[in-house]
Amino acid sequence: MGKEYSIGFQTLNDELSLESLPIEGNIPDWLSGTLIRNGPAKFEFGDRRYNTWLDGMAMLNRFSIHDGKVSFSNKYLDSKTFKKNRKTDSISVAEFATDPCRTIFQRVYSVFFPDFTDNASVNIAKIANKFVAMTETSVPIEFDPETIESLSHLNFSGSVKGELTTAHPQYDFDRDETYNYTTDMSVISHYKVFKLSGNSNKRELIASVPALKPSYMHSFAMTENYIVLAEFPLKVCPSQLLLGFSLLDRPFIDNFKWLPEGGTQFQVIDKRDGNVVAKLKAPPFYAFHHINAFERGEEIVLDIAAFDDASVISELYLDRLCGDQPDALSFSQFRRYTLPLDGSETSFEVLSDEAIELPRINYRHFNGKPYSFAYGISFIKDSPGDWYNQLVKVNVEEKVSSVWNAENCYPGEPVFVPAPEASSEDDGVILSVVLDAKKRSSYLLVLDAKTFTEMGRAIVPLAMPFGFHGQFLSLLDSNN
Repeated sequence: MGKEYSIGFQTLNDELSLESLPIEGNIPDWLSGTLIRNGPAKFEFGDRRYNTWLDGMAMLNRFSIHDGKVSFSNKYLDSKTFKKNRKTDSISVAEFATDPCRTIFQRVYSVFFPDFTDNASVNIAKIANKFVAMTETSVPIEFDPETIESLSHLNFSGSVKGELTTAHPQYDFDRDETYNYTTDMSVISHYKVFKLSGNSNKRELIASVPALKPSYMHSFAMTENYIVLAEFPLKVCPSQLLLGFSLLDRPFIDNFKWLPEGGTQFQVIDKRDGNVVAKLKAPPFYAFHHINAFERGEEIVLDIAAFDDASVISELYLDRLCGDQPDALSFSQFRRYTLPLDGSETSFEVLSDEAIELPRINYRHFNGKPYSFAYGISFIKDSPGDWYNQLVKVNVEEKVSSVWNAENCYPGEPVFVPAPEASSEDDGVILSVVLDAKKRSSYLLVLDAKTFTEMGRAIVPLAMPFGFHGQFLSLLDSNN
């Protein structure tokens, strides 16, 4: 018998549109807007299954909340990759950790005409006044936030090029600018940090930072004046990537090697002029997600969900997640790194004794600034071999944590929504999509963010696969 939570990694074929979900408890009357979630929901084509959770085909889930009522709809993202795979009933395009079976001719052909996935299953954002689904290739897909119908690829202008990017752009509310970076693979590769101003789709190059062996970085940090790239020692030689990815049918991530002897390097880039103002070394570690960062005098404080190494990636393979034997998850520490801008030694402290992943904050008001609270998924320590089965709230000033959990339930990313005219940083609610494995159904959970206690839930009559990230759109503005 497989693990109880494994239904969260099973294909969902149903696409629904429900005007009203059953409510237990109460949904605050002031909560009005739309939560859109993104994540994988189809894990096989034909007789082949994707290797990891990260590879499944993207599905958008929409919860519309008004006057204490909740409606729901879900729909597969109609990417070129999804259409091609569905037409052939096979895995036709390479993903993060799954490569298609190809003939020698097809492998050689792909060297000259690479077929990059547009399976934008990781996140959603508002870019150039358009709502888009994103992944780590530079092909975001626009969708209609009212119908979640897929529209077209968002095409950028400007001369910034690169093969890899992040699905976690950062938005500067004071400057009305969106920041991200892309990795341009070459003999000497470069991290190209860029911005988009206002509603423009033009990428403006800020900095081009050379990298002999680029790191795999899923996200980055931003403060008022700086971009911080954490170069983890999970690295690739670009020529080996081309050879392995195109000719040897080696999945993308399998070309990266863990090289701990080099440690982790923080590159601090001035947003105003593109200068690298500091390069700072730290002992080796790995992370998917930054939590927040801010400036404090002549140093940067950077909070991150850190793992000791990159073995967490192998833990996300479906045969491990859905196997019969318990397989404990790596512990992701809430670490606070201190980065002196004068180049002196870095240090870190652990702010919580609870694990944290898929972290969120009161982004609209505290991103890049000193803050007090972070939220994330976590797991109960005395349940080895289980999946993330609780939510955690961390008070970073007092270094204390609160948790929410329920029997047989597995919550997703906690999205903070501030109350109107909020009087404190945590005055609002937390929204999380929770899988009830025993009932084989899911629900939208609403927690009081201040007390971290349940207010209400809206029941979805199906078991929703585990997702990654989402946004709450209030007045059709995703930058909150």
